[in-house]
Amino acid sequence: MKAIGFNKHGNIDKMTLLDIPKPKPAHGQILVEMQASAYNHLDVWVREGWHGLKLAMPHVSGSDGAGVVVSLGEGVNDIKIGTRVALDPGINRYQDEFTARGDDSISFGYVILGEHVSGTHAEFMTLPAENAVPIPDHVSFEEAAAAGLVYLTAWRMLIHQAKLRVGQSVLIIGAGGGVNSAAIQIAKLAGCTVYATTSTLEKEKRAKLLGADVVLNYVDNPAWSRTLYKLTAKQGVDVVVDNVGAATIANSIRAVKRGGKIVLVGSTSGPMTKIDLRLFFTKQISLIGSTMGSHHDYRTVMNLVFEGKLKPVIHTVMPLEQGVEAMALLERGEQFGKVVLSR
Repeated sequence: MKAIGFNKHGNIDKMTLLDIPKPKPAHGQILVEMQASAYNHLDVWVREGWHGLKLAMPHVSGSDGAGVVVSLGEGVNDIKIGTRVALDPGINRYQDEFTARGDDSISFGYVILGEHVSGTHAEFMTLPAENAVPIPDHVSFEEAAAAGLVYLTAWRMLIHQAKLRVGQSVLIIGAGGGVNSAAIQIAKLAGCTVYATTSTLEKEKRAKLLGADVVLNYVDNPAWSRTLYKLTAKQGVDVVVDNVGAATIANSIRAVKRGGKIVLVGSTSGPMTKIDLRLFFTKQISLIGSTMGSHHDYRTVMNLVFEGKLKPVIHTVMPLEQGVEAMALLERGEQFGKVVLSR
């Protein structure tokens, strides 16, 4: 079968169209004929590799996906062949104290499709039956695939980790990314005032359509954190969402109010930086890490998508065979929302 992935870590030139055997479902698993999958920046990091990441090669990329169940492994009785399903990208390999309290993604047994195990950019894939959520007929495969990882991540980050409340203010740095376009909608749905930063007039318009109340262009206004400070009556915001990391963390510290929270779910500009720790204890700021979420979180946020309360943002849809070009587009940072591969 065809798949998009790599045989060796490295730059974009290591990505290729693979020809690999069609998998068979093991006990407790289902076989899904994939209809759509979507890229995340995680796919770039995995392709580049890092110390300690050991993958079976060739490795299939992709964490998000949707398709049709075509075969059942032994012990699977609660899902039928022919069911249209969206795929929860987080797999629990065993139960422990973290899964018992609903913090699946903290567990040592938690793995992610496309990161630790074979991913979704393929014609067929297997995964545990519990990771499949039926898709209503009115929702397309592309919409379901585009929602997965980013909405799951944004939901846990804002609702569980930041404990967002009605009436609070939220700053989302870099409105065009998948997690951030999801975060704008979730923060607005939670009853918050939403600020965002972006780099172009077109992205500014799209961020406002998603619900952002105020959008600042960080290219035209490099001192945007000072502008935000003034806009909030010299208070700052309750919560800052920072996926950028090294290039923006200093501005995030300036932008958050005393007693506020900064949540980190990525570091697209680099993971290593220097910060003034005095600002954390003088302003009493909380710096909170977050990643992915539980099966319950996934079902909760996907139901909001199915109900139309959250709308996946799709930048473009390309065929699986153009998966390498699609990743190159993602790396250039030209997109607003998700880059989706369709069959």
